[in-house]
Amino acid sequence: MKTYSIIVMLATLFIACTHKVNSNNMKETNETQVIIETTEGNIIVKLYDETPLHKENFLKLVKEGAYDSTLFHRVIKNFMIQAGDPQSKNASDTATLGGGDVGYTIPAEIVPALYHKQGALAAARMGDDVNPQRASSGCQFYIVTGKVFTEAQLTNLENRMNEALRDTIFNRLVTPHRKEILLMRKEGDQAGLMQLQDSLEAEARRIVAEKPAVKFTAEQRKTYTTQGGTPHLDGAYTVFGEVVSGLDIALKIAEVETGVADRPKKDVRILKATVKE
Repeated sequence: MKTYSIIVMLATLFIACTHKVNSNNMKETNETQVIIETTEGNIIVKLYDETPLHKENFLKLVKEGAYDSTLFHRVIKNFMIQAGDPQSKNASDTATLGGGDVGYTIPAEIVPALYHKQGALAAARMGDDVNPQRASSGCQFYIVTGKVFTEAQLTNLENRMNEALRDTIFNRLVTPHRKEILLMRKEGDQAGLMQLQDSLEAEARRIVAEKPAVKFTAEQRKTYTTQGGTPHLDGAYTVFGEVVSGLDIALKIAEVETGVADRPKKDVRILKATVKE
């Protein structure tokens, strides 16, 4: 299925005001905000200076009217609401959406301090199997609605994500040894195989220990256990802004009834997106 989504695939959005130090410990700067007028009410998002490529692209699309009349085409309760597919503007009720684009991607700008708390604005993208650089969709974005986690759930999630990374690294380390492995199997050299396996597993563990897939900070843990979010997306997708007004509207959209491919049964549309003066 060629769709930009979260968990395996996902996309972008933002716009203008005055920035104060926020929960991500951002330095004081001028703040850009965007007003997203929807059929359910207005959502105002601010764009982060720490992700300049995504900010510039989002503003460009907003000024061009690219988001006007597009749908929130993918909605998952306790997870996120996704929009920005240009094919959704005039889509039929039965059309499968999520594969539309603008002909380019945006290089990943994954900043550890910008994470998937409730209200986070992030870029959708194709999955790692076809997009190992984790480049973002040029137009599709999502707003995190998420859920609240316990400390134990966060710890388990952290462990699972790091185990998955260790497996990926191990498989990558095995590749250059394929001929050697085949030869040892042919010769029945079990001792050699076990020695190589132990060596590669140790190397994979060392790499993950130096740079784990995720290690939630005290701030992240506090946010995810109180405000909520989607922590399993941290480090994998570019977060480039957050909702500053209208979070209740985003949460309302997240509750709508959905059908095939998580598309709302009743259209939820972006009427217009404009930069806030």
